[in-house]
Amino acid sequence: MVKIRTPSGGRLVPSCGTPAVDGMQVESETEEVFQIRRTALELLLSDHVGDCLAPCHFACPAHMDVPTMLRQITAQNAREAIVTVKHDIALPAVLGRICPKPCEKGCRRGAADGAVAVCQLKRFAADLDLAGDHPYVPPCEPPSGKRVAIIGAGPTGLSAAYYLSQRGHACTVFDDQQRPGGRLRHEPSEEELPRAVLDAEIAALLAIGIALRSGVRVGSEISFSEVYNDFDAVLVACGATAKDQCRAWDLGVGPRGVSVRKETFETGMHGVFAAGNAIRLKGLAVRSVADGKLAALGIHQFLAGEKVTGVQNPFSARIGRLDAAELPHFLAGGSLAPRGESGDGGAAGYDAAQAATQAGRCLHCDCLALGTCKLRRYATMYGADPGRYPSQRRPMPPPVERGQVIYEPGKCINCGLCIQIAAQSQESLGLSFVGRGFDVRIGVPFNRSLDEALGRVAAACVAACPTAALVFKG
Repeated sequence: MVKIRTPSGGRLVPSCGTPAVDGMQVESETEEVFQIRRTALELLLSDHVGDCLAPCHFACPAHMDVPTMLRQITAQNAREAIVTVKHDIALPAVLGRICPKPCEKGCRRGAADGAVAVCQLKRFAADLDLAGDHPYVPPCEPPSGKRVAIIGAGPTGLSAAYYLSQRGHACTVFDDQQRPGGRLRHEPSEEELPRAVLDAEIAALLAIGIALRSGVRVGSEISFSEVYNDFDAVLVACGATAKDQCRAWDLGVGPRGVSVRKETFETGMHGVFAAGNAIRLKGLAVRSVADGKLAALGIHQFLAGEKVTGVQNPFSARIGRLDAAELPHFLAGGSLAPRGESGDGGAAGYDAAQAATQAGRCLHCDCLALGTCKLRRYATMYGADPGRYPSQRRPMPPPVERGQVIYEPGKCINCGLCIQIAAQSQESLGLSFVGRGFDVRIGVPFNRSLDEALGRVAAACVAACPTAALVFKG
């Protein structure tokens, strides 16, 4: 959509269908055009029934890419799975044992025959990695020349150090205890979290090149001002016991702990950040690990001289709660296997075959075209609000899966590209619009399969589809 000005006046027109004429002035990036484009996107989104990201992603405090991990475990690619897990969770073997599983509470399969065992599968990938000769160590960017002091070697501090090190920043973790781990050493029982597992996972984490100064209390053996002056940034991650100490360090402290800017974890002191139970007083271990990752991003932005914004959550369309009639469409995408616990009540964990079976129960609610969806890209670019035009969500029609191509009508925005491609290639059957008005949809004539309709141009239609309404199986 652009605005054209001619000697007779100005009007908004679709740029793709308007021929150029002499004397035409085209305005394509004005505020008026921007608003019109955003409105058009919001109207499309009001009729769009699809998830960009799976519900489990939002339920997990660390926003781990659960569906990708499950696909990798199903394919028995455990090495790839641990890379996916550790992209977002620094201590997966630990959390695989003690996490209260909020991700599973968000799993859609829970409403049918039991949620996918995400937590145990995360533990499977982590345990297998730790048992190998060379536990995964992520690649690190070249040294930045910046140094970060982290006060506290609990789940928050260790997580922050892990992700900051990957950015090339030299991290030194100070802790007043002789062994790292913080509350992980005394809150869970030995049965819940064997200390050998904790030690092994921390050792693998530190192998990235993190310096640890154990038995050193900041404010006693070393002053906070000395730490502040010697390092380029400081993260306070010493847990809920830090309130009185932080007042002595001139950090603002509120009822729940150190006062920070919520999005970035910045305190009121330049270059000082705080996260974990230092700002919450009490929180889940998975929340503390997630805080460490998020605080690391803010610290990195600060060290890189960028504007400190924290995480900018991308646009995401969400279906929401399913009706009882819609759930079977999703269940058809997963295996029929029931949820199964590991061999001896959970202590031993899954073997490879059990893990692949359990991971195969995933319904894959996420969008396969997450990285290429044009609707999502432009919705992000224009700041589109999917709830701008609220209405009762239309029922999700079942996917059409005859042949190797899957068509999801709920995601289709009726752009007609697939119809045009099939017509231009002179496919004998092709596709067409079916219905009228708001009910119009893409259809295959004579109830034939998509393979027959698309023929030679199936790949071209799948590639051109802007919303992944057309995809190949598998």
